[in-house]
Amino acid sequence: MTLLPYLPTNECRRLNILPGAILHGNFTTQPITAPHTEDRNYHGKLSFKGPCAAESFISILKATESPNAEEGFSVSFPTGQKHIPTNTTPNKSIITLSVNPWDLSIVPDSFNPSKIKVIFSDKSGHEFRYLSITDLGFHNYAEKIFNGDNFSTLNDFIRSQKEVYVRLGLSREFTSPDGRTGYWLQVNGIYTFPEYFSEIRCYA
Repeated sequence: MTLLPYLPTNECRRLNILPGAILHGNFTTQPITAPHTEDRNYHGKLSFKGPCAAESFISILKATESPNAEEGFSVSFPTGQKHIPTNTTPNKSIITLSVNPWDLSIVPDSFNPSKIKVIFSDKSGHEFRYLSITDLGFHNYAEKIFNGDNFSTLNDFIRSQKEVYVRLGLSREFTSPDGRTGYWLQVNGIYTFPEYFSEIRCYA
């Protein structure tokens, strides 16, 4: 789900909003345009009501889980493709995938080492390489680390966990410099259980 208008990063930090946070506010639906059918408007002020309980959070993730990316979005992804063309617009913009902890790696962006990307394989074995991470918790963490040792610490932690869930989402319609137009894959969240990386997550 995306909240509109977008919350500035400094406002998220002021409210301590990280993935897993419970928010209170006046939320309403808007005219639905596929694929972003989950969007919600909010009016007035938002307030932070604390972290979601881990048991509740994982039940929500399991309830929205898809077997793999292609079934979740009802499209085919040729090897290396990172977008869904506009002529095959799906009816949703975000899905949940359960992935093997050893099939996911956080890596530095080769063009900007202060940013991070993710490589992972879904349960069908389809690999998605160097996807952007829009997760605010990871962005906050990326600002603090600039070397491979720190990425190793994070990846080792992820691989030590029993369960890992990826929230795989779609960008707004975008045309790349080479002329490809569509909705680009992005990782909106990465969640680990039974433990979470405290600098990134907000469930308890």
